[in-house]
Amino acid sequence: MPQKQLQLMWLKWLLLLKLACALFMTGLIWFVQVVHYPLFERIGAQDFVPYEQNHQRLTTWVTAPVMLLEAALSVALVYVLPASGIAWVAGGLTLLVWASTMLLQVPLHAKMTQGFESATWAKLVASNWVRTIAWSGRSVLLLWMVGRTNG
Repeated sequence: MPQKQLQLMWLKWLLLLKLACALFMTGLIWFVQVVHYPLFERIGAQDFVPYEQNHQRLTTWVTAPVMLLEAALSVALVYVLPASGIAWVAGGLTLLVWASTMLLQVPLHAKMTQGFESATWAKLVASNWVRTIAWSGRSVLLLWMVGRTNG
């Protein structure tokens, strides 16, 4: 197989795997934003702390592997397509998701392990729109990139 065809094949697989991760996380974050986080206020003070602790532990099992894979694939995509503005924008959105997660959502969740506070909960819901929009935007960009490589 000629080198050019091999490179294109690897690019397609890279994009498809990155797209699969992005679409999975986009669906998950929309569920969290529209259903899961809004229901936090209905749990009740007595049950909230153990609920929040379990939420963090179990959510990490679902999200961490995909987020780590996404980060690695973002680096790989920029490496493979260093001149592609779209690859850099998609990578930037990955960084934005990680920054929001580490600087906003994780500290807010940590605070909520002490008990439910309406103000903290409202900040969590509002700040999570950053990740919701970033993952959605990245999915759109990757769909476009995959469409261009298959066209």
